[in-house]
Amino acid sequence: MYLHLGQDTVVKLEDIVGIFDIENATISKHTKNYLAEAQRKGRVVNVSSEIPKSFCVCIQNGEVTVYVSQISSVTLKRRSGYIESIANI
Repeated sequence: MYLHLGQDTVVKLEDIVGIFDIENATISKHTKNYLAEAQRKGRVVNVSSEIPKSFCVCIQNGEVTVYVSQISSVTLKRRSGYIESIANI
């Protein structure tokens, strides 16, 4: 299955490492450093023309890509079916 991250961008669910709320996650200096390093290496893809609300870390073909999205992390998690799969356990 695939997850729509915004605009014309979709990723395979199996490629997703994590979905993070950008406001809460960037409080940590470690997360800020990680995102800055990913940006420096050209691994950040902005799929938002609006204020970003979340970012999604994916590994595709051994390469890490960080997608920055205008869609909230809660909405992305709901779309992925992750929350529902936990509820069924």
